Amino acid sequence: MRNAILAAALVSTTALAAPAAAQSYDPTFTGPRISVLGGYDGIRPGSTEDSDLDGDDQTVDGFLYGIEAGYDFNLGGVVAGAEVELTDSTGKVEMDSTDPSYFGYGEVATDRDIYAGVRIGGIVAPGTLLYAKGGYTNARLNVLATDGTTELDENFELDGWRVGAGVERTFGTNTFAKLEYRYSNYTEADFEFFDGSTTSAFEVDTDRHQVVAGVGFRF
Repeated sequence: MRNAILAAALVSTTALAAPAAAQSYDPTFTGPRISVLGGYDGIRPGSTEDSDLDGDDQTVDGFLYGIEAGYDFNLGGVVAGAEVELTDSTGKVEMDSTDPSYFGYGEVATDRDIYAGVRIGGIVAPGTLLYAKGGYTNARLNVLATDGTTELDENFELDGWRVGAGVERTFGTNTFAKLEYRYSNYTEADFEFFDGSTTSAFEVDTDRHQVVAGVGFRF
């Protein structure tokens, strides 16, 4: 009888310990993820290029859209990860601008933007992550010009850095949504001609402000 009681106690203890052990591992914010992005995009001359005069706002506003992929590690309440992103934007300078040097590049339209960086944050509540991010960004501005019959197919390539912060919230086991602000500063550029040749790199000072929402899936 005593052996039977001990056996039953052992089985019960094991049965209770198994769920507890399973709960000690929280898969939230762990592993690969993908998401689609959309939001506000504004690019403008930096502080060394802006005249700062009232009525001289040269910001090119647009709608940002794109995709993102990343991988996160949950280190027990602290989450660290890496991510890459490809976006585009609808922003462009109006072709009837009377200022040929408007925006510092002439008449342009925003094109693709590539970002690669890291993020780190803390789980502030079950399923809620606050994080900061930073990394490298390469953007393209398409030149807008025509003589009535021929349009230019040339662009500026801009290199710079990005920092930002955001909040991410899980919904269910694998889905999530997030909202973040990002600031980018481009410090170097070159001009690429139609035949593929480029100028030497030159210094620029161009700012970019973005407010982006995303929804995604974690594998």
